[in-house]
Amino acid sequence: MNLPLPPPGRPHIRDLRRCPEELCMTWNDGYVADIGYTHGFYRELSPSMLAFATRERGLAAPSPDAPLTYCELGCGQGVTANLLAAANPQLQVYANDFNPAHIAGAQRLANRAGIDNVHFLEHSFEEMRHDDSLPMFDIITLHGIYSWVAEPHREHIRAFIQRRLKPGGLVYVSYNAMPGWAAVAPLRHLMYLQAQSASGTSTQKVPAALSFAKNVIDAQGAFFRTNKVATARFERIQTESPAYLAHEYLNDVWQPFYFADIARAMGEAKLTYAGSTNLVEQLDAVSLTPEQSKLLADISDLTLRETTRDYLINQQFRRDIFVKGRLTLSNTELEESWRGQRLALVRAPSAVNLKVRTPRGEADLEAAYYVPVIEALAEGPRTVGELLKDHRVKEVGPLRLRQALQILLGSGQIDTALDALGEEQRRSRTDAFNAAVLHDAEHGGELRVLASPVTGGAVPADRVTQLFLLARSQGATDYPAFAWQHLKQRGQRLKQGDTPIHGDEANLAELATRHSRFEGELIPLLKQLGIVD
Repeated sequence: MNLPLPPPGRPHIRDLRRCPEELCMTWNDGYVADIGYTHGFYRELSPSMLAFATRERGLAAPSPDAPLTYCELGCGQGVTANLLAAANPQLQVYANDFNPAHIAGAQRLANRAGIDNVHFLEHSFEEMRHDDSLPMFDIITLHGIYSWVAEPHREHIRAFIQRRLKPGGLVYVSYNAMPGWAAVAPLRHLMYLQAQSASGTSTQKVPAALSFAKNVIDAQGAFFRTNKVATARFERIQTESPAYLAHEYLNDVWQPFYFADIARAMGEAKLTYAGSTNLVEQLDAVSLTPEQSKLLADISDLTLRETTRDYLINQQFRRDIFVKGRLTLSNTELEESWRGQRLALVRAPSAVNLKVRTPRGEADLEAAYYVPVIEALAEGPRTVGELLKDHRVKEVGPLRLRQALQILLGSGQIDTALDALGEEQRRSRTDAFNAAVLHDAEHGGELRVLASPVTGGAVPADRVTQLFLLARSQGATDYPAFAWQHLKQRGQRLKQGDTPIHGDEANLAELATRHSRFEGELIPLLKQLGIVD
């Protein structure tokens, strides 16, 4: 599908009402706790991204460059909380999780990186609700939580938000959404029931549940024979990690919601819908047909309009922003904010993809509008105002530029950037965080991100890249040999596609190829992002 830009113009706890006699039997209370959650960084949780998405809807948001109090509910392994705290010294970050292993690991990373503005709490949501020592917060986030906790605990979350969110503050909440899950929920239910009947750890239950579902599909079960969406989802999840699948599919509570359900629930905490961090989906020009756009434009009720959009794109996962006190910015304020927005390229220019996945399918982005923007940002971070003055970008025009930047940001190819004035202070902190990540990579490691003092966020970096950076920091002369030594010691080898590479010589050859790209493409980018000298 060719879609050029148009012309301008999670922790779960079992439901308390269901089986009260079991409440004191185990601390994890039905939540998968024998396998840790994934070590992911979620860029939608960053104050910069939340502010950008909110202002795109014409609403006021806390400035990411200002001192802010920030809370992440259900922080899992604490990667997002730690990285945001390290790269944003203006934040005071609080994060809770009920799993003591998660909190212990998160605190260890904070200690190794010398992060002094993050506070990890081994608290339930009820304990967070009643903890009088906590401050009032400018931002509260919960990613992958709301669909996986029972209603009594969702009530604690809402009460915490109502009590602890400042007027003007933002809440980010992500959740499995309807109607997108309607066709796939029976697959999850089948896997869950099989796991419940099996013995062993969650790591052992995941492949068994997948195998059982495959047996039902192969037996020509009528549901799967007539429901190709569920079959396609089953094929897609084969490559997901066991930790992700266990937490996503095997918990006792798993509840997709309609947008209206969440809007009503957040309304109980005095919150109003402000927008979504699904930036590409919010652009009607690429996500909807002209007929669909007109249909939405004729709907005045916000809840009905958002719900209708979910039906039009078959939404499966929403990333919503709610605000406590909705303030509309004037046109002058919006223009000033937009022109002052600083942005940075977070992919090597040669790796920028001029295709983007939208609800309508894969869209081709017109090179005439995108290449000039990429070329300008390849020279370093720029404000929108600076881009508009660039001779290469002038032909794009302000409205097309706005759409281009929203798509590049929404697809993760550029990122918001903080004020350049504080970069030196941030650099000393991100250097310490990245050193801790590289130390982790030397010993196997789960972290796949580095912190940037330019963006205040994360840059993806796989283990090979991290080993090359470690070799660089230690003054090694042969980076491929250095990386292969560490990989081989742990019985690991590289892959070409899905095929493992056998033998020292072949692995070293592949590492040499990757090292060439590392030096030619990645190092210049990491220099611009303040990650290496």
